[in-house]
Amino acid sequence: MLVQSHIPEWHVSSARLWLLVRALAPAPTMWTADEIAQLCYEHYAIRLPKQGKPEPNRQWTLLAAVVKIQFSDQACDIPDKPVQVTKEVVSMGTGTKCIGQSKMRKSGDILNDSHAEVIARRSFQRYLTHQLHLAATLKEDSIFVPGSQRGLWKLRPDFSFVFFSSHTPCGDASIIPMLEFEEQPCCPVSNNSSVEATGNLEVLKNKRNCGDLHSPLAKKMRLGTPARLVTNGIGHHGKQESVPVTPDVNSSNLTGERLATVTGISPHDVKVVDIYRTGAKCVPGEAGDSRKPGAAYHQVGLLRVKPGRGDRTCSMSCSDKVARWNVLGCQGALLMHFLEEPIYLSAVVIGKCPYSQEVMQRALIERCQKVSALPKGFRVEELKIQQSNLQFEQSRCAVQAKRGDSPGRLVPCGAAISWSAVPEHPLDVTANGFPQGTTKKGIGSLQARSQISKMELFRSFQKLLSRIAEDKWPDSLRVQKLDTYHEYKEAASAYQEAWSTLREQAFGSWIRNPSDYHQFK
Repeated sequence: MLVQSHIPEWHVSSARLWLLVRALAPAPTMWTADEIAQLCYEHYAIRLPKQGKPEPNRQWTLLAAVVKIQFSDQACDIPDKPVQVTKEVVSMGTGTKCIGQSKMRKSGDILNDSHAEVIARRSFQRYLTHQLHLAATLKEDSIFVPGSQRGLWKLRPDFSFVFFSSHTPCGDASIIPMLEFEEQPCCPVSNNSSVEATGNLEVLKNKRNCGDLHSPLAKKMRLGTPARLVTNGIGHHGKQESVPVTPDVNSSNLTGERLATVTGISPHDVKVVDIYRTGAKCVPGEAGDSRKPGAAYHQVGLLRVKPGRGDRTCSMSCSDKVARWNVLGCQGALLMHFLEEPIYLSAVVIGKCPYSQEVMQRALIERCQKVSALPKGFRVEELKIQQSNLQFEQSRCAVQAKRGDSPGRLVPCGAAISWSAVPEHPLDVTANGFPQGTTKKGIGSLQARSQISKMELFRSFQKLLSRIAEDKWPDSLRVQKLDTYHEYKEAASAYQEAWSTLREQAFGSWIRNPSDYHQFK
């Protein structure tokens, strides 16, 4: 029934009218970046064990997580009642390492990439597998409801997922301009025209000390420390804002006019003196970095691989991987067999660290924004990107600041922690790609497999399949007999078509592991 404003007696309750207005209005802000960060930091402190965490004052690590957001409209039958939102960490990962190409195994029992973002995403896949099991066996409430086709499921509309990382992803999202103001570049900022010069944690891999508050690097980074804009040699002082303003700048097209728009000061008084550099190397076939001094050192927008110590890795940078998830979803090829649509992240939240909003947009969204002709259900997700003002207490800069001039080197933690919101073995601590404590003699045994290795995720997928009657399997699993990990992945035809389209239109130089690394059963 159409409700027209000129009809004096319209039989619509005020509550129903409220729901109609709310549906037409922009979605309310259901959380803040600081709330997401705080939830993740508390989960890390309370739910993760001491094992696998950095040694105090000697080691640092990186943190990532997936947070489930549930929106409840039960309270919305009453106008003006606040929207109820539930936030829950459903996966978490820590880690800074990845293995070199020579250590890769064809048995699928080693973690090639143990960066926090990748650990968190693989842990999220464990969670999704468990939720599909709940849905398929009708045992408990699940985040999934039946789709429109046999054997397929879709995410309940009241759920969404936010990805949190304590740092900007390595690779393209880390190539951030260092802004310096002429004459007095490192003084405190005015609260009226504040700007925070930002960058990436990876710059700390060089020998400059971020813990020295008087060092040029620390001054340029201004991690929450007030800075001062100097115009024509005259400083403008003011007290620090509680939420710093981040510059929306891009080192590839930074102009005086653009800076004037961002900072509100004359373009003649601001310049880019350098860029924060990433250790990730350009993949073969890409243009490559110029390595010129200063801001021209890197080319932006390129695919990159993570660095190895004398042994090149095959692991693409986290910037590239998150951008890929934003088109293909986080579920991977295997779970796509059971899903009507990919599982996309609705937002990415970054902890307090060197940061640029425009660079994040470029790295995670804009590189793929023109990808078209994707299969049904796939899209370039309109990802929301925000930064929190809360710093991870075991990040490199936080630990360095605490230890001051303490003797000894500050080193990255060698272990990685995986946690999933699943009932069986939710926790997994690894080092060098295997469960921590694995000996050379033990490699190859069941005990020497991480719960999030390719092999174990494949086992979980097969277990899910075995719990479902064959006449209720999705069509993609019924058309042919499948045996190996590779065959099951390739049979997810819509996913593989989307991946092929993405490579053709945006990521043509992506390094893919040879198929013989996926032939295990």
